[in-house]
Amino acid sequence: MTFRTRFAPSPTGPLHLGHAYSALLAYDMARAEGGEILLRIEDIDQSRARPEWEAQIYDDLGWLGVSWSQPVMRQSEQQARYDAALDQLWEQGFLYACTCTRADIKAALNAPQEGSPLLGPDGVIYPGTCRPHKPSNIGPRPDAVLRLNMLMVLQALDIDHISFQETGAGPNGEMGNMAYGDMIQTVGDIVLARRDMGTSYHLSVVLDDAAQDITHVVRGEDLFEATKIHVVLQRLLKLPTPIYHHHKLIRDDQGKRLAKRDDARAISLYRKEGATPEDIRSIIGP
Repeated sequence: MTFRTRFAPSPTGPLHLGHAYSALLAYDMARAEGGEILLRIEDIDQSRARPEWEAQIYDDLGWLGVSWSQPVMRQSEQQARYDAALDQLWEQGFLYACTCTRADIKAALNAPQEGSPLLGPDGVIYPGTCRPHKPSNIGPRPDAVLRLNMLMVLQALDIDHISFQETGAGPNGEMGNMAYGDMIQTVGDIVLARRDMGTSYHLSVVLDDAAQDITHVVRGEDLFEATKIHVVLQRLLKLPTPIYHHHKLIRDDQGKRLAKRDDARAISLYRKEGATPEDIRSIIGP
């Protein structure tokens, strides 16, 4: 098996030290294995994506010494594949339309009998307000928010655990074995299609990894819990499951993980101040 990984930034702000760590780690791992790294631009959120940020990604990566195989994939050009997968899941009865607003969900979660809202890898865990008691896949797939009926999915897959090969670790040292049984309580009915995007991060990343023949996914440990979602979708769509390597996060002086709004740690700013690629490697550590 040829080692093939990817770096998949969103063009919604400047790359920072955390991005540099992930890109360099993936690049170094690929080189060590005689493999290759691909570049994917995750621009499904066209309301925030900007051409200048995409151009800055190429510039910063090139300056860091990271090269990648062509062509570059842009998620904004892949909607036909996303639509095909959504059609398949809708026809199989695994999706349902959701009309809840954020206010509706908040109100349901704040109801006395529900207790405190719970957070999962997809954000606030949906309380199931619109979940049908039986498949609702009558007629063509609607242009609406579509959620995955997790209970129906678990019944269809009929296995006890989600397993995948992990060469890194989760934030608490977790490895690649997770119980299916807690998916309802800890994940819930995730959104697979949004009206303003036509897809979602979880669906697009799974389909894109398969389309690019990715064998190894290198990414931050903050996405470890999301892997259970991705493995479920891979099983449903009969796609291969890559080997995962979740790595440490680069944090600020207060211990918070870096975000794109933290421009003080943007790679472009370090460059303007005269830093070298070797300086960046020294700052982020092994």
